[in-house]
Amino acid sequence: MKLSRFIVRFRIPILIITVLLMVPSVLGYAATRVNYDMLDYLPENMDTVKGQKELMDEFGKGAFSFIIVEDMAPNDVAKLKAKIEKVDHVESVVWYDTFADLSVPMEMLPEKLYRAFNTDNSTMMAVFFDSSTSADITMDAIKEIRALAGKQCFVSGMSALVTDLRELCEREEPIYVGIAVALALLAMMLLLDNWIIPFVFLASIGMMILLNLGTNYFLGEISYITKALSAVLQLAVTMDYSIFLWHSYNESLKTCEDRKEAMAVAVHNTFTSVLGSSVTTVAGFIALCFMSFTMGRDLGIVMAKGVILGVVGCVTVLPALILVFDKVLAKTGHRSIIPHMDGFVGGLLKLFPVFIAAFAVLMVPAYYGYSKTNDEVYYDMGDSLPKDMEYVIANSKLSEDFDIASTHMVLVDSSVPDSDVRSMIKEMEDVDGVRYVLGLESVLGSKVPEEILPKSVRSLLKGDKWQLLLINSEYRVASDEVNREIDSLGQILKKFDKNGMLIGEAPCMKDMIETTDHDFRVVNIISIAAIFLIIALVEKSVILPFVLIAVIELAIFINLGLPHYFGESLPFIAPICISTIQLGATVDYAILMTTRYKTERIGGANKKNAVHTALATSIPSIIVSGMGLFAATFGVAVYSDIDIISSMCMLLARGAVISMLMVIFILPALLMLFDRVVCKTTVGMTHISGNKEQKASYNERTV
Repeated sequence: MKLSRFIVRFRIPILIITVLLMVPSVLGYAATRVNYDMLDYLPENMDTVKGQKELMDEFGKGAFSFIIVEDMAPNDVAKLKAKIEKVDHVESVVWYDTFADLSVPMEMLPEKLYRAFNTDNSTMMAVFFDSSTSADITMDAIKEIRALAGKQCFVSGMSALVTDLRELCEREEPIYVGIAVALALLAMMLLLDNWIIPFVFLASIGMMILLNLGTNYFLGEISYITKALSAVLQLAVTMDYSIFLWHSYNESLKTCEDRKEAMAVAVHNTFTSVLGSSVTTVAGFIALCFMSFTMGRDLGIVMAKGVILGVVGCVTVLPALILVFDKVLAKTGHRSIIPHMDGFVGGLLKLFPVFIAAFAVLMVPAYYGYSKTNDEVYYDMGDSLPKDMEYVIANSKLSEDFDIASTHMVLVDSSVPDSDVRSMIKEMEDVDGVRYVLGLESVLGSKVPEEILPKSVRSLLKGDKWQLLLINSEYRVASDEVNREIDSLGQILKKFDKNGMLIGEAPCMKDMIETTDHDFRVVNIISIAAIFLIIALVEKSVILPFVLIAVIELAIFINLGLPHYFGESLPFIAPICISTIQLGATVDYAILMTTRYKTERIGGANKKNAVHTALATSIPSIIVSGMGLFAATFGVAVYSDIDIISSMCMLLARGAVISMLMVIFILPALLMLFDRVVCKTTVGMTHISGNKEQKASYNERTV
């Protein structure tokens, strides 16, 4: 209580300090770099990641793009190429005039080379950058190339993807926050008992969100998914804490004459209760940090930090704001639209065997759909972007005009004999899906010495340590076909050069598929184990963690199983994150009801009365919490053009409602069913026998 009274006493300095902290927070937020490249989060020890570094070290090449030029004379294409070569961080541009003078007709080229770069009305040039795929300087170079090239040219490649993604995110993110705030306000104004308090909540939560975003500066950078979701998620999962403080304050006013003392009591009670509740949410986010695909760690750290800051804000900033606006709040109360629940709960408990049967029946199809969801996710982020984006249009042109859906790069040791390289190229070109393989050996042929080419040209494809081959494939990135193709190419490469490396977007995506499939299992196990332990410690019970987690896991199975039955495909990161976030954020509903059930049972109530009281008193809080999470995420899901953001928000919104329904309808039935076992395996309840004396004692106290 000393700390609570200290907070109340120094409420104005607390507000002043918090407002002052907003200045460095805004600066930190603006200075935090955002990473739009998913492939950057692959483990460092993978061959694809090592190969990218070798490509940069040996050839000074990082990012790679194809530029398709339509209906342009060769001389004009050559002029455009010269302009592109002068763009900052363009390392080299490969086109026809790289190998031959324009006075020599293109048709004189080897047929393979001609077909690789030309169609009836278009030609293609390959652009290498001296910076990484998602570097800011690379994205700036892409924008400059597009400005130079005009409407006749189309820029493909991962760098073009992340450039378009950055622009789309920067345009949409402020709207996400606006939608989340507006719908959360509406939900709270209707479900709470005051018109103004939702605005006070949002002021407090908003400052903690900004503080969280500002302190991300110390992480170096965050992913675009983290940036897009963190504010919405922090608002959604920490709103409960503010609601609890408000209810606790109003309860304390009935027993405390002084408002400041009432707030001190409310802060003390809130901190005790919210601390236990927030630990499960933090545990869910921390579990993401165990992903080997490190984007999970990125989101996990930021959101765990956000929840902790949410708790701090709830017991410091929010009490100060409520006391400052106390007179206004006193005049703006209204009745909540949530009715008294006694009648509803009485009818519900009469049907508890039906809900036990429903639990058993739902579990099988829900788990089956859930088990299939991870097999039906997609990994190609370009597929989920609006069809009118420049990157999507360029990729369509590349596929339609040149029959190229993906490009791989091969690094072969320069000491490998030329004859072996030619044999390797021949075998690779026989692999299903490979359009052609380009390298010095395939371009020159066996009878032409490479010394005939200028050194500047040779250095494009061959260095002291490695020589570079380009493989164009008709198979799309992250498809089963391209993954089989990569396996075959890898086997051929290792036969000729055991240290050779196959790199590029498709090989990286294949690594990502294998990595995240493993992560899905690991994160689930860790999150369930951590939250099980927390519930066991909070409830001091052996059996209750099984009951509570079973209820929320059923909600997760239903939520993530529905896409299988609806024929929907989810972005690969969604099932991993949602299963953990939904468990951590909504198991609090179950803990709230169970804690009250225990209190009533220990106080002498029989199991039916205990469950009745627990359910009737918990439903309003569960509805407010669940609908708050739904409101904060549903609008973003409907609005967003970025499918990975839209899908995750829709899953969170739907998951909140499903968890809410499972706790209201299924958990009470399970508590009734397992009451005897719960009493025998829970500290403080082992003495409960349900005898007539206890019931009579309880009835006397309640009367």
